[in-house]
Amino acid sequence: MLSELHVRNLALIEKADVEFKEGLNVLTGETGAGKSIIIGSVTIALGGKVPKDIIRKGADYAYIELIFTVSDPEKLSMLKEYDVHPDGDGTVIISKKIMPSRSLSKINDETVTAGKLRDITGLLIDIHGQHEHQSLLYKSKHLEILDRYQDKKSHELKENIAEAYREYCRLKERLSTFALDEETRLREMDFIRFEMEEIENADLKDGEEEELTSRYRLFLHGKKIAESLSQAYSAVSTDLISRALKEMESVASYDERLSAIRDQLFDADSILSDINHEISSYMDDMSFDEEEYSQIEERLDVIHNLEAKYGKSVSQIFTNLEEKRIRLQELEDYDSLKRKTEQDIKEIEDKLDDLCGQLSYMRKDTAKELTKKIKAGLNDLNFLDVEFSMEFKRLDHYTSNGYDEAEFVISTNPGESLKPLGQVASGGELSRIMLAVKTVLADSDDIPTLIFDEIDTGISGRTAQKVSEKLSYIANSHQVILITHLPQIAAMADAHFEILKSAKDGMTQTTIRTLNDGEMVEELARLLGGAKITEAVRENAREMKRLAVKKTMTKIK
Repeated sequence: MLSELHVRNLALIEKADVEFKEGLNVLTGETGAGKSIIIGSVTIALGGKVPKDIIRKGADYAYIELIFTVSDPEKLSMLKEYDVHPDGDGTVIISKKIMPSRSLSKINDETVTAGKLRDITGLLIDIHGQHEHQSLLYKSKHLEILDRYQDKKSHELKENIAEAYREYCRLKERLSTFALDEETRLREMDFIRFEMEEIENADLKDGEEEELTSRYRLFLHGKKIAESLSQAYSAVSTDLISRALKEMESVASYDERLSAIRDQLFDADSILSDINHEISSYMDDMSFDEEEYSQIEERLDVIHNLEAKYGKSVSQIFTNLEEKRIRLQELEDYDSLKRKTEQDIKEIEDKLDDLCGQLSYMRKDTAKELTKKIKAGLNDLNFLDVEFSMEFKRLDHYTSNGYDEAEFVISTNPGESLKPLGQVASGGELSRIMLAVKTVLADSDDIPTLIFDEIDTGISGRTAQKVSEKLSYIANSHQVILITHLPQIAAMADAHFEILKSAKDGMTQTTIRTLNDGEMVEELARLLGGAKITEAVRENAREMKRLAVKKTMTKIK
């Protein structure tokens, strides 16, 4: 879950530190207090777009830090696959530093890319912003919701489909290479044979280039080597060490230390004598053979020319040669290989058709169960005469996700035909439909933290009460964080935070604080009573909170 949020110098926020709790975390405040900035800071930290001029006036940078606590073994294992290793308490720290010219994201103090950040945080938190419910207008979202609901049942089948689809694409691409006419095929065969003959006639050998290059270098620098050897020979051929040894021999018997020096000189004389012999032997072996030099140069030219045409090294040339052999064989067996590929495609299409059919059948069966539950949820949210279903259409092609196209359809009034959500539902209705969906998915959705921004837009009265109960139900199995202006929802809070706007040193700033029990009642009274809060309003707020506390943890069907 999201344990802590720390914000510095972000828009109206100079400093904000929040410790979220398990269950339902509610944020309330006056209009314009900056409630959306709090949720916005989380979105930004998770890789969302950074608005222009988001850094607080007078500050050099803005900073956001999210601290998650992860205890689920499966989640910990998935994080390790991304090379994220929480500490012993399961802590994962995500931070974002926003500077005028760039932004920097880190996970546990390791800098990460935006893509990796989104992948990792997608395991931990799901944000439903003010307009996120609009995603229900897209059919692809509907199929995604269905698949998430039945994930455990269809996971293996979907993996098999994805694997078969990859093979199908590979074979289709291979078939596209069999589009040559006879003249082009024969011309390519002749060219490949010419290239293979050129490589084979060169009779290349592993390690040959390195050996020739070394020999060539000796020839190229022979004069310099000879001069240096001559100077070295003269230097080690002096008899200075021999004279020193002779002198020490005459006095070595007088002192052990002198004897030790004599022994060292003896070793040095032996070493120099060996070096002298080695230099002399090397000089005797040195010769410059003009013909050999020319042959080496010509052979290296052959190798280098082949490398320029067929690979950067001899080993790459050999690999290229093998590829040409394979391609030549393909061209020689062109018609039979084409027929074989076509047969393979037919077989994989049959396999895909069977697997996709199984998935489609499973989806349609599960869709009846899912839409029935969503309809019940909509009834609870004051869609009293609603009809809700899912329509399927088979695509004319395969995908890695099967061949289904599915769409939720709804009728909100008796006698009306079922129509796509986008043709029927308003913004407020879409928000409630999304809440009904999330309620149904609560038991199967493994993302621990859900954030709802303005989920209560356009609702009031009994509907607001039903929405609060749905949110409370989701909070039984998930951490829920939301902004609301409705007292019915705020009363259900396990933790209640107030967003305040004030002026300091001529600047506006937003702060956030945790409310105690008495302050919760006072904030509920404000939400109930508006500008004037009477004792009767306060008593109403106390009663609302008492009723909320008494509510059982029974799951809402």
